[in-house]
Parts: sequence; C-alpha cells; structure tokens
Amino acid sequence: MRILVTGANGLLGQKLVELILTTDDYLIATAKSKLVLPLPKGEFHPMDITLRDQVVDVITKAQPDVVINTAAMTNVDQCELEKEKCWLNNVTAVEYVVEACQKAKCRLIHLSTDFIFDGTYGPLDEEAIPNPVSYYGESKWAAEKIVQKSGLEWAIARTVLVYGVTKDMSRSNIVLWVKKSLEEGKTINVVNDQWRTPTLAEDLATGCYLMATKNAIGIYNISGDEMMTPYDIAMATAEFFGLDKSLINQTDSSKFKQAAKRPPKTGFLINKAKQNLGFKPFSFLAGLARL
Repeated sequence: MRILVTGANGLLGQKLVELILTTDDYLIATAKSKLVLPLPKGEFHPMDITLRDQVVDVITKAQPDVVINTAAMTNVDQCELEKEKCWLNNVTAVEYVVEACQKAKCRLIHLSTDFIFDGTYGPLDEEAIPNPVSYYGESKWAAEKIVQKSGLEWAIARTVLVYGVTKDMSRSNIVLWVKKSLEEGKTINVVNDQWRTPTLAEDLATGCYLMATKNAIGIYNISGDEMMTPYDIAMATAEFFGLDKSLINQTDSSKFKQAAKRPPKTGFLINKAKQNLGFKPFSFLAGLARL
C-alpha cells in the first residue's frame, strides 16, 4: 500500500513515519520543511498544505492509495488570536487535500479532536454531537464536514491530548512540560476540573495505520482509555520519574486567563476502534515508560 503522510515533522507525523518504515508499505512523507527523520526508503516531498497548487501537484503525482492528513494548526490559543491563519491551515487546506485526493482517486484519513465538543459530558462515543467552544474546535469541526461531504472513501480519527517525544524535541506537551518544570525545580499550577483520555503518540500512529490498512470508513475515536485530569497526569508523571510532587499545585480553570475556552470534560470511548481495528492503547503508566 502507498501511504502519503502530511505533516510528517509533527509529533504524530514522526511516529507514523517511524511505524510505516517498519512495514512493507510504501511511505510518501510530506512536510512544509526538510524532513526531520532519516528516510532510508520511500520518498519525501516538500508540501505546504496551505498552497493549493502544491498540494494537488504532490498528491496527484505521488498516486497514494491513502492520504493520512495530520497537518494542522493545533495551538488552541493561537487559533483564537489568529483566526485567519487557523482557518487557512485547518479548513481551507483540508479543501485542497480533499480536491487532490479526488483527482488521485485515493482514500483520505483525516485527524480531528475532542475540542469539537463543548465538554458538558464525557467520555464520548462516535455518535456524540459536536458543539465547539473555541475557534480551533470550530475549524476542526468545519474540516470534518468537508471530509464527510467529499464523496471520497474517508475516515476521521478523533483523538485527545496527545503526548510523546519528537526526535528534534521541537514539540512540547503536558507530560514533557511537567517533567521539565519539576526537573528545574519550578512550582506549577495544574487544573483538576478538566477530564481527558490522554493519548500516547505511538498509539495514535498505530490507530491511524490500522485505519489505513484495514480500509476503515467513518469516524473512529483513537485515544487512551483512562479518564484523567491534567492534575492526575502531572502527579502520575512526577511519581513515575521520581520528581518532587510538592511542586505541583491543584487549581481550577477559572484561575487561568487563556484566549480560548476549553471543554471541561471530554475523553473518548474507544470500543469501536478496539472491536473493528484491534486497537489496544498502552495504559498511561506504560505510555510514560515508552516515552
């Protein structure tokens, strides 16, 4: 199978590159800038997803069987403050990818997020009704609707609070932030009134790969399956790495001034992915060990 990955320098993109290189499938990696990881086989093409002609040219010439679209603007507060840039990267760019996939006659797997929900309850299954409370969430929900109306053979992988390590250490996440802060002896304030199912990047890559190779169609929740607050995550991280838990202060969302509103309670039920794909995520502690 010929698999094209957009955003190959991102956290998920790097994990997908590493995974696909261990298989007999043919990897076509694309990213805006030079590829971070070595590529002993397959091919790499520079591709800025916000440039229509480039997207259509690269994808149609590569002739993939499936495109896994991981590229996106994911900084929630930045999306709130730079709405035009957010829409260009998260919505208009998806229109370009869809057009290219239509021309190439290939399948599309698109990455989405729990932030398309308002957070009034959780964990959520694939039938939950989106109602975003941030511009980032709005953009990702708009992109989902474009994919669903595309006429392609499509699948959407929704995920939650991804953590992991990139080769160049260019991307941070809650686990790395907690670890680094405590190692430097800094006191940190962490909220205890939001709930998520944190997702190891390697698990997300595996889920996307299973969706590609098993010809999955429709929406799939691909995440961890333990409901945790950011405070729970911070305490577990400190415990695992033998760091000073007394530096972690419990607080709530009202104490933080952030540009974008966060959904209080999301998290995903992943029964569909377990049953249909054989998806088995690591526990959070096993994920920390992997990290």
